[in-house]
Amino acid sequence: MTVNVGSLDRLLRLILGAALIACALLSGLTLFDEAYVKYGTVAVGLVLIVTGLVRLCPLYSILGIRTCKL
Repeated sequence: MTVNVGSLDRLLRLILGAALIACALLSGLTLFDEAYVKYGTVAVGLVLIVTGLVRLCPLYSILGIRTCKL
């Protein structure tokens, strides 16, 4: 498969993914007291980081979206 995540999109995914993981694991907010919320947030953060690193978003592929130049 070809890459479909551009540079700005990639940067935002990496930053947001890291922020979500850090917030869920380190913040101590009562919002993350429930395990499913904490681990769900970590899972979303991991997906964002992985899609940012490999520059391929499966959802973008399905929808025909591309944020990078060819």
